[in-house]
Amino acid sequence: MTKVNYHFNINTLKYERVRVKLWDKLKGALWILLVSSAFATVTIFFAYQFLDSPKEKQLKREIEALSYNYEILNNRLEKVNKVLGNLQERDDNIYRVVFEAEPIPNTVRKAGFGGVERYKELMGLGNSDLIVESAMKMDKLSKQLYIQSKSYDDISTMISNKSQLLAAIPAVQPVSNKNLKAMASGFGWRTHPIYKIQKFHSGMDFTAAIGTPIYSTGNGIVSAANDGERGYGNRVEINHGYGYSTLYAHMSRFAVKQGQKVKRGDLIGYVGNTGASTGPHLHYEVIKNNEKVNPVNYFYNDLSPAEYATMMDLSSKASQSFD
Repeated sequence: MTKVNYHFNINTLKYERVRVKLWDKLKGALWILLVSSAFATVTIFFAYQFLDSPKEKQLKREIEALSYNYEILNNRLEKVNKVLGNLQERDDNIYRVVFEAEPIPNTVRKAGFGGVERYKELMGLGNSDLIVESAMKMDKLSKQLYIQSKSYDDISTMISNKSQLLAAIPAVQPVSNKNLKAMASGFGWRTHPIYKIQKFHSGMDFTAAIGTPIYSTGNGIVSAANDGERGYGNRVEINHGYGYSTLYAHMSRFAVKQGQKVKRGDLIGYVGNTGASTGPHLHYEVIKNNEKVNPVNYFYNDLSPAEYATMMDLSSKASQSFD
């Protein structure tokens, strides 16, 4: 039912019907519409500013969950890095020391990946810094794990070759104790028997009767069996591998020839007095990585502790050598 408005006419003293013009109706409607629109705009603005839509609430929950999981992942990466660092330290300072292998340089373990171009496709996204940082950590960790895995492969090979290494190291006396008269001279500065001057003696002299058997002190291949230079006389050299070789000088005769494979304890020749020698004896040298070292440190396989202590004492005393 249409509402009808009346007003009191003071001139006629009657209520008369109010007739509203169409234009006034339109203006009223437009005003109401304008006010309503303004109110709706203000309401929506404040709602968007201070209230979250269901979609926004869901996205915020997802962001919180992702941030929490990222923090957990980051902590795990740090823990894995610490464990890997411990493995690397044990690898360099224990395993590789045991097997006489060089440690892996840090320049290899910590090598980079060649700049940020590698992560170009991750740039320009939300939280790009976090994503790139995580990707870099994962790449570095993956590379270090690969290098450590290869290192353990190498150590596994070393372990399988350990028995061969132990058999190759010169670890016994070249002349049996029962055949020794004395140990004439040890490793170090000694008086030369001919020139009577102090000269470095690069091996050990064992006095024994001519014809006393001489034995290989480790597995290897005879690299020389001839009349040597530098006054060695008849000498045999054995290449044991793994950086080791031994020399046996002043022999009376040989029991092996060049290129022959020998094992520890095999007969290789006999004590003599050839070359620059002043009496029957064996001059014996141990060479490690092309450097002559003290042979007394390699007699641990066939000497008791007491015998080894006596040998150390005798070898340390300054005396005249036989060559």
